[in-house]
Amino acid sequence: MATPTMEKTAAKTDVSPYITVTFRVRRFNPELSDEAQWQDFQVEIDPKERVLDGLHKIKWDMDGSLTFRRSCAHGICGSDAMRINGKNRLACKTLIKDINPEKPITVEPIKGMTVLKDLVVDMEPFFQAYRDVMPFLITSGNEPTRERLQSAEDRERFDDTTKCILCAACTSSCPVFWNDGQYFGPAAIVNAHRFIFDSRDEAAEQRLEILNDKDGVWRCRTTFNCTDACPRGIEVTKAIAEVKRALITRRY
Repeated sequence: MATPTMEKTAAKTDVSPYITVTFRVRRFNPELSDEAQWQDFQVEIDPKERVLDGLHKIKWDMDGSLTFRRSCAHGICGSDAMRINGKNRLACKTLIKDINPEKPITVEPIKGMTVLKDLVVDMEPFFQAYRDVMPFLITSGNEPTRERLQSAEDRERFDDTTKCILCAACTSSCPVFWNDGQYFGPAAIVNAHRFIFDSRDEAAEQRLEILNDKDGVWRCRTTFNCTDACPRGIEVTKAIAEVKRALITRRY
């Protein structure tokens, strides 16, 4: 078998994996203007890298004033939810090659929440709705001396809704939430579902009454935007329907 020459080997390694991608970012700085504007950045990047990597290159090498949230960068914390090419996604899970890098990649903040600066929005109303549904185990009686046991079947009943990472991708994709920020939103209902159907919890009735409010679960119009937007694959619309059914039947 012939041994490759040094010239051929060198020629192969000279091929660069990088391409030039246009990032079109919606910028907003309340200290400079009341209006948002689009700004283009030309980024040299490997298409196998993520949108978050591109934003890092912009912030670290081009414009340090670009503002966005991120934390773990591995699709666990949910910090970097944003609209990428018109869809809610996690920037840390979205590969450049998967969103047609031959055209400008548009990046803007999630909808329905007040923009504080660039891609950062005010998440307080979102987290207040989450707190309002009491997303924690509530029981009566003395504190147990050992773990509260639960069958595999009982655990499976609410397994899907335990996956929520509070990224707000589902809530900020909801047309009802866009038009009325008082609506609890899909994420709050999902986290209520997680405890309503937990066999160890004793506050299902309280949560159901909270969601029976005019701004609660009945505002859902079943557009499936939330399910499509969820980066964890949670069947959000199904969970909302199950909460509605529990309200009617009082069976959970």
